[in-house]
Amino acid sequence: MALDFDEYWRPFIILREQEKKSRLQGLDAQKANIAAGKSVARILRTSLGPKGMDKMLQSPDGDVTITNDGATILELMDVDNQIAKLMVELSRSQDYDIGDGTTGVVVMAGSLLEQAEKLLERGIHPIRVAEGYEMASRIAVDHLESISTKYEFSATDIEPLVQTCMTTLSSKIVSRCKRALAEIAVKAVLAVADLERKDVNLDLIKVEGKVGGKLEDTELVQGIIVDKDMSHPQMPKRIEDAHIAILTCPFEPPKPKTKHKVDIDTVEKFQTLRGQEQKYFDEMVQKCKDVGATLVICQWGFDDEANHLLMQRELPAVRWVGGVELELIAIATGGRIVPRFQELSTEKLGKAGLVREKSFGTTKDRMLYIEKCANSKAVTIFIRGGNKMMIEETKRSIHDALCVARNLIINNSIVYGGGSAEISCSIAVEAAADRHPGVEQYAIRAFADALDAIPLALAENSGLPPIDTLTVVKSQHVKENNSRCGIDCNDVGTNDMKEQNVFETLIGKQQQILLATQVVKMILKIDDVITPSEY
Repeated sequence: MALDFDEYWRPFIILREQEKKSRLQGLDAQKANIAAGKSVARILRTSLGPKGMDKMLQSPDGDVTITNDGATILELMDVDNQIAKLMVELSRSQDYDIGDGTTGVVVMAGSLLEQAEKLLERGIHPIRVAEGYEMASRIAVDHLESISTKYEFSATDIEPLVQTCMTTLSSKIVSRCKRALAEIAVKAVLAVADLERKDVNLDLIKVEGKVGGKLEDTELVQGIIVDKDMSHPQMPKRIEDAHIAILTCPFEPPKPKTKHKVDIDTVEKFQTLRGQEQKYFDEMVQKCKDVGATLVICQWGFDDEANHLLMQRELPAVRWVGGVELELIAIATGGRIVPRFQELSTEKLGKAGLVREKSFGTTKDRMLYIEKCANSKAVTIFIRGGNKMMIEETKRSIHDALCVARNLIINNSIVYGGGSAEISCSIAVEAAADRHPGVEQYAIRAFADALDAIPLALAENSGLPPIDTLTVVKSQHVKENNSRCGIDCNDVGTNDMKEQNVFETLIGKQQQILLATQVVKMILKIDDVITPSEY
């Protein structure tokens, strides 16, 4: 691209290889961008809420995923349009930062774009629309703060956390077991949480799944589950009061790093070499026995000779354990990862009250449970389910519940769900529009209308008449000055979300509004799109 001037010194742009490029300018570009954003939001709109529909996505290599998690749907969709990719990034940002509300944030952004399109058609400049949206988002975020409630909980009183996690799980495929799964998620988070610093490290919670059994068999293990079994079938399957040596060095003789060759031309030389190798194995096993280890967990494999020797010396071993799992085992058992046999000592051994191997069903699948650890700061959620898709979706649902519990520990403010927070913000933003004399007041009113998209989608997905339902709830808000009234998706018979125990975290809801506004502002400021033409 280059800038040039004509004979009257009027500037014009010269595009290199113009015939190979297509160009959209001005209002046409903005409308095309808005249409792309709206089409993505339309896909996710039907997945919102407890009665939202699931999407089935098939990858190019034939893997099928069934989910209603917004971030996962957009991640697996093959999106070419650059504006649609911005919506995918938006959902991913919400997922990374908050972990929940990934569908709602895209639906809200799509609604804001829809309202912006009407304002642009009326001749309002996109910059003024963007500024109005920014003002309105600040009003909405401040209003959310004012209607929020502090939700007190403690390590003994976990009911508030469980209720909030149940709200998250109610829109998932696992909603029939939401109470049990919410309790598991909350107990897992509290096990690894530092309540004084209000800090939670979710990396210490391992989520493992195994096909078979039913969803109700999902359990929380106060320790680590490793998808491995003992290296020799005759090794003991249950070890109590285990002292664990965690090794990243292989059970094999050292290999010289030079390129020298060893020529063996007689049987005696071969016997000598074999005897030397056996001596190495003997020393390694004896070293483990001398420091008091009763179980060896190794990152690498070892050959049959080493395996046989370990079995003979009554030293159970597990091989081919991944690096991440080794770290979790070290954290849980209070042990140290040992890179060389020479550094192995009694202080570096991990301690666990019970290590057992468990078989599943009629298959040969076995897993290793490391329980009653010295440091219970690492836990495992073990999911069972009828098929692989069910387990994957349960993992995603559990992740959302863990994130919600973490957010509540960081900031224990909540707002009521079911669209009540959006309706309340919509009324507050509408009232604030009258205090702004400029053109921005149109954008602020449009923002208030866009906030209604969430309760409308909830009502629509629940099979209720959307406009009638929203009108009734909105008038209830104004008459009773009650910010807890939302859409009765589950047909309980009351619109009061406090009675229905439908809660959402304040920081999650604020983040939704701020992220959606930022992305919409970015899209509105694009007025020229130059793309390579397709032949």
